[in-house]
Amino acid sequence: MKILVTYFSQTGNTEKIAQVIHETSSQNNESTLKKIKKVKVEELDDFDLIFIGSACHDSDLAKPVLKFLKKIPDSPRYAIAGFYTHSTFLPEGDERIIKLSERWSGRCSETFEDLKKEKNVNFKGYFRCQGIPSPPIEQFIHKTIIKDNEEWAEFLEEVKKHPNENDLENTKKFVQDILSEF
Repeated sequence: MKILVTYFSQTGNTEKIAQVIHETSSQNNESTLKKIKKVKVEELDDFDLIFIGSACHDSDLAKPVLKFLKKIPDSPRYAIAGFYTHSTFLPEGDERIIKLSERWSGRCSETFEDLKKEKNVNFKGYFRCQGIPSPPIEQFIHKTIIKDNEEWAEFLEEVKKHPNENDLENTKKFVQDILSEF
């Protein structure tokens, strides 16, 4: 099977996940790893499965990825899986944490689901994990969302650990689960 792993990464978080996806998928397949700006939509027909990754920006996938997704034709012959990294809470825990997660990164998963519906894509699912925020995002989160200094210190300490070994293992499992369907 021919696989393309393409991504947009600003701070290196998404790139780490892309590399793990590439390494895992290349064990029994032909896998290519490329930054999204180096991929032409016409090339996609050369692949059976495409992993598309992004950093989360403004609660959605980054603009270069959104532009790329718009160019994907209706009912393509290849399957697609998504992945993204974000500097937010995971959507687990109390109601406040779930709402913050939805507000910060909820549109990312919705965009992948929209792609599936609007373009009739054979969409295999998506993977997400936390990642270290860039300094401007750090400031934004602290000034607008987590203003309490104690909560902020706890949040920052935790988010700066990601993507961690557990995230990378979960990435491998995500890829293996998708590959097992083919």
